[in-house]
Amino acid sequence: MRLYVYVLQAKDLPVKETFATLLVGKHKSKTRLARATSHPIWNEEFVFRVSDVDHVLVSAFHHDQDHSNASTALLGQVRIPLSSVAAEDNQTLLPTWFVLEKPSDGNFVNIECGKILLSLSLQGKWESIPGDKISHEKQDINLESVKELEGSAKDLGSSKDGRRRKHHEGKHIMKNFVNQIDKLFHKKEEISKTLHDDSSGQTVTSNYEDATEKSSSSATCTSFEEGLDLIQSTDSEKEEMPENLLGGILLDQKYLVSPCDLNKFLFMPSSQFRKELAEIQGLTDVQEGPWTMIQEDNPRLTRVVTYMRPATKLVKAGKATENQVYRKASGKQFAVFVSVSTPDVPYGNTFKIELLYKILPGTEPSADGESSRLIISWGIQFSQSTIMKGMIEGGARQGLKDSFEQFSDLLAKNYKTLDSAVLLDKEQVLATVQSERKTDLKSAFLYFWSSSVVCAILLSVYVVVHILHCEPSKIQGLEFYGLDLPDSFGELFTSGILVLLLERVYMMTVHFIQARLHQGRDHGVKTNGKGWILTIALIKGTNLASVEATELFDPYVVFTCNGKTRTSSVKLQSQDPQWNEVIEFDAMEEPPSVLDVEVFDFDGPFDQGASLGHAEINFLKHTADELADLCVPLVGHHAQASQSKLQLRIFLENKNGVETMKDYLSKVEKEVGKKLNIRSPQKNSAFQKLFSLPHEEFLLKEYTCYLKRKLPVQGKLFLSARIVAFHSNIFGHKTKFYFLWEDIDDIQVLPPTLASLGSPLLLIILKKNRGLDAKHGAKSQDEEGRPWFYFQSFVSFDATSRTIMALWKTRTLSVDHRAQIAEEEQDVADPFLLPNDVAVVSDADASKMSKVYTCDLPCDVELVMKIFGGGEMERNIMEKSGCLNYASTTWESKKPGVYERRLSYRYNHYVSVFGGGVTCSQQKSPAPNDEGWILNEIVALHDVPFGDHFRVHLRYEVKKAGVDCKTSKCEVYLKIRWLKPIKFEQRISRSIMEKFRNRLKVIFDLFQKESVGNSSLTLI
Repeated sequence: MRLYVYVLQAKDLPVKETFATLLVGKHKSKTRLARATSHPIWNEEFVFRVSDVDHVLVSAFHHDQDHSNASTALLGQVRIPLSSVAAEDNQTLLPTWFVLEKPSDGNFVNIECGKILLSLSLQGKWESIPGDKISHEKQDINLESVKELEGSAKDLGSSKDGRRRKHHEGKHIMKNFVNQIDKLFHKKEEISKTLHDDSSGQTVTSNYEDATEKSSSSATCTSFEEGLDLIQSTDSEKEEMPENLLGGILLDQKYLVSPCDLNKFLFMPSSQFRKELAEIQGLTDVQEGPWTMIQEDNPRLTRVVTYMRPATKLVKAGKATENQVYRKASGKQFAVFVSVSTPDVPYGNTFKIELLYKILPGTEPSADGESSRLIISWGIQFSQSTIMKGMIEGGARQGLKDSFEQFSDLLAKNYKTLDSAVLLDKEQVLATVQSERKTDLKSAFLYFWSSSVVCAILLSVYVVVHILHCEPSKIQGLEFYGLDLPDSFGELFTSGILVLLLERVYMMTVHFIQARLHQGRDHGVKTNGKGWILTIALIKGTNLASVEATELFDPYVVFTCNGKTRTSSVKLQSQDPQWNEVIEFDAMEEPPSVLDVEVFDFDGPFDQGASLGHAEINFLKHTADELADLCVPLVGHHAQASQSKLQLRIFLENKNGVETMKDYLSKVEKEVGKKLNIRSPQKNSAFQKLFSLPHEEFLLKEYTCYLKRKLPVQGKLFLSARIVAFHSNIFGHKTKFYFLWEDIDDIQVLPPTLASLGSPLLLIILKKNRGLDAKHGAKSQDEEGRPWFYFQSFVSFDATSRTIMALWKTRTLSVDHRAQIAEEEQDVADPFLLPNDVAVVSDADASKMSKVYTCDLPCDVELVMKIFGGGEMERNIMEKSGCLNYASTTWESKKPGVYERRLSYRYNHYVSVFGGGVTCSQQKSPAPNDEGWILNEIVALHDVPFGDHFRVHLRYEVKKAGVDCKTSKCEVYLKIRWLKPIKFEQRISRSIMEKFRNRLKVIFDLFQKESVGNSSLTLI
């Protein structure tokens, strides 16, 4: 005779790090060690041959690892007579909670040390035992049901009848729970038959069921509709939907059906859709358990589905078990969590597949009726570590993707899918954004609706009414005609309060008017040219966090794409700013890959200020529907803690159609040196589907090669406008990844070696923390954490490597290099072209300017003026001080003794994080009494926030200092002329003063070093 013991789990143990042992006669077995939990789950099965054995002893032990020598300590025991198991139907004791009791002097005492869930089953014939003996032995077993554990002490009782009643109730409660557990065991057809009879409502008699069933159970079978209604009655609308699982999205599609109908269509009992899907996927022996309501703090509707999966090339046919649980059911939103166990597959006991079905209402109204959105994500949970983890994840990912492609195709035959183009029209969305911009009246109402303003108005009205009802008072004290002073301290106090409130209202009014006068310089600017048009609707920010928790900040957003930058307007002192602005980028020849978004706190034109958070939007990982309504979480220490987010609506369009692709190919051909052709629509479509790419991505080249890892993997290397991709399928084992051209840090050609079978190697090195999705394809990493990819065995290595290098260089040109190429290809405007207000320099009065710098120089005036001479010294000094592309015209005489010239350069990012451009106009004239020179300069800043709102005036006075005229003194004065009013005048002025003071010090320090060096060379 065989005894099957199933050790399922334990709870309420006093310690962690526990395991269980079983003693049957002289045979002993134990479970694995459960770590870091006082509620261990084992789910292990043990088989014993029994003869002349009358009981099973189950013990729980604590494994102590704190000492140098590991030790164990007994927690508790339970003794189960086999006669009680034999008395059950089909000689099977269903899962039951047993109380662990600690022995003392060989006898049991009532010291509970936790509970353990066991199930036992006998196979073979057992000798019958008299009924009174069976009953007596069963009363010696201390067990509790789920209902009993949640009850009160009064319900437990202490008499034999109470113990017997509890035993019967616990047995009945576990009948429904075993529907799920027993399908995992599935050892005997008799047990399955019994359970099926129980679920059908038939009563199976037992010696344990002679008590009345008056108590409600914690797990009850119920109809599907009743269970949903019960969950909806307790579900909170404010409760958030569970997050998508980490494995990725398997399906994200909208359907023309209500969420409630779609939920019933997918999960109702005996669903026709499930039957058809099982036929398509080749599933057999499908058994759906009944939906069961678990009564806990939050009711849960759950069921178990089992089926046989068909055999594949690498895996034999095996049984799979799905545990389906409703996580949310509110009538409009549904979330179903599915845990799939496949113990028959290789390493099947080490992992479980998890699926999450989310059904949401459609975000956009449809003319045809109600719509819903179905999102299916997946994950994998490993119960123990295994060296095959990577292969298991890859195989599961590919198998799920293939299965849910069939799922999607079948569902699309039953319900119409809604294309994103049908739901979201760009012009309509942008018009909605524009209409949502608040009017001045509404903004004023929201801004002034505060306690300060209300109190000021009420107190002012009260005072005015009081004045109208009072007669003029007598002149007394120090008063005289026309001067009325407060006559008491109460009047003085009231007057002071009123003055403070009115001052507060006045400052708020000025603040509001200044904010309304300021508009973002990039908002509403239309694009120029034809090509890839990127349009961004910046809606709002949520929970933006400042570096200083108590400090109010002025946020603005900087967008960067393909080296071009756009800036939003600055919102005054707002944690949840509402922008509702439309920003467009000029037409781009190349399709953009990534949009960088960063939120800053405005702090002057030179300093970018503190970053409030940043994000990166990859256009290849988002569908057009997702981009059209995107909520972007910001990354950063304070942003993540506050859960800061930006709501954007992004549209990427190709205005020039195929011509844009041809122009891009012609530009690449110049670098490659060979003809490139656009692939056929069929090739492009297959390429896009293979790597889940958007429809605008087009294939350029594909090569057969080997990916070198521990073992070479043969596959194809694909080159497109934005990515480098690799795909391999060897006997069903698929390798697939891609990374952006911008992710590449370096490309090297390595000579052939014996390991590469005489073939040269193409080494592609990615930047640190880039291309993380392709990390599994890398052979190694360097000490900086950069992944290295090796490719070899190309048909024509030289042509392939030359093409890849050319595409990489073309795609990753710096912004300055692109601007230089544009200047070479086109006849651009004069770089010294100045705004109208800068073209003429007026002589500024030093008395109206602020002195920002002064220094004594150990050289004569003529040598100092070489800083402005336009020669080699000036160029060296300006380039070393952070000026790029420095250029100047020659000094031209405008009138006797007065000379003018123009300058053009750009600041590097060490001087200004914006890298803005500068155009200057300088005018020099002799100082009075021929003591030196006076140089006036007007500076215009470009491509910096609010650069068009002001001009910087500088005045240099270089005069003789010593009697021998061998030393000189330089004084510099500065003034800011404002062209437009702005709230940030004081902050910008302070920033400009500080920056120019530091730059002047650097320039004159460099001049002294240059002059000393030149003097040394002259002496030599």
